[in-house]
Amino acid sequence: MLLHRQFVDDDLGCASYLVGDREAGLAVVVDPSFAIEQYLEAAEAEGVRIERVLETHTHADHVSGHGRFALEHGLPVAIHRIAEPAYPYEPLADGQVLEVGAVRIRVLHTPGHRPEHCAFVVDDALVLTGDSLFVGDAARPDLAVAAREGAEDLFHSLQKLSALGPGVQVYPGHVAGSLCGGNMSADRSSTIGRELETNSALSFRDVQEFVLVSASVSTPRPPTTERVVALNRGPWVARPADPPELDAPDGATVLDVRPFADYCAGHVAGAINVPVVGTSFGTKAGFVLVPDERLVLHARSREEALAAAWELWAIGILDVAGFVVHAETTETLATVDVVELKRLVDSTDAQVVDVREQTERDDGYIPGSTNIPYRLLRKLGCGALERSKPVVTVCESGPRAAIAASLLQREGFDVRAVEGGVATFDGEVVSFRRCGA
Repeated sequence: MLLHRQFVDDDLGCASYLVGDREAGLAVVVDPSFAIEQYLEAAEAEGVRIERVLETHTHADHVSGHGRFALEHGLPVAIHRIAEPAYPYEPLADGQVLEVGAVRIRVLHTPGHRPEHCAFVVDDALVLTGDSLFVGDAARPDLAVAAREGAEDLFHSLQKLSALGPGVQVYPGHVAGSLCGGNMSADRSSTIGRELETNSALSFRDVQEFVLVSASVSTPRPPTTERVVALNRGPWVARPADPPELDAPDGATVLDVRPFADYCAGHVAGAINVPVVGTSFGTKAGFVLVPDERLVLHARSREEALAAAWELWAIGILDVAGFVVHAETTETLATVDVVELKRLVDSTDAQVVDVREQTERDDGYIPGSTNIPYRLLRKLGCGALERSKPVVTVCESGPRAAIAASLLQREGFDVRAVEGGVATFDGEVVSFRRCGA
């Protein structure tokens, strides 16, 4: 009897799978996250033994759990030979069939997202597409090779997947919320037939037309791409020790993972606020942290600090020096509602900084605002802003504006964040249609 369970990391939008034969008591894990405990618990509940890890490719957005499976449980890891990992591995080849009890898993080489990428066809009934075909979208082709080269390979890979048959179920490696595709559906599975009818990425019949569209990627690259790829290709990554509780940050960069309201009420001077309770904590933190800086978390409890540490480990930030709960808070941060924002805009007393992406701003923005995506503030500096005038940060609904406000306050600006965002602004919002829209 086929065993098939999907696991979704809601923070990063990653999906992984436990596949096997219940009667034989055997299973494999496909694309495991760093938190492997969930698969072990599921395997025990299902009465199966995990015998192997299968990787669709070398992941660029999250640290794989394959190293933990190898180090802690002695499991082999299988990946296509083109990946050329530095760890011991079993090479996969196109057309190869793996038997897990009576369950047959056929390897389908599907390059494009990465040259080594493979999909796994299970009993000709479902396909684990990894980062090739998503529900409503297809993979971005620019993370491992030139975008046009990746897009051409991806076109042919999508044709191979389309030929599997309309009734074959599709289980992707990412769902909505991931940076690996811009138009993914919130649905966690589909069928080949449904995707042929609704997914625009499968509507192209000319490879050059597909390349032209697919290679024009506007979604930001995952912030820790190079670091995560190096970790996933390199020697096994072990689970770090839990960060200890400290009396004080002692000069480290403080990542305040408490809710924004707590941060506003009082925080450590210079702390960066990215609340762990919310969406895409790991991605947002990765965008604003500098590699190899000494990092201390400010949390409301040990449990909250450990939750944040796990999400940071998942994106390759493995060295968390510790956490503080009862820290000396010497700064506060003011907020404004949309009524006060309108007054500030009308009086030109403040600089309004729209911290969304340019593509979002194109759909509507506050007149006179300056566009600086929050993810660029720390890396590119704040030279476009006047230090003599207060700054108000705004995004679509609030969370990114809060992060940006903490970054600007750290740089010495008189700053406040909008409670709400462009979507709730009751003043004039300029909108225009993009060319071709």
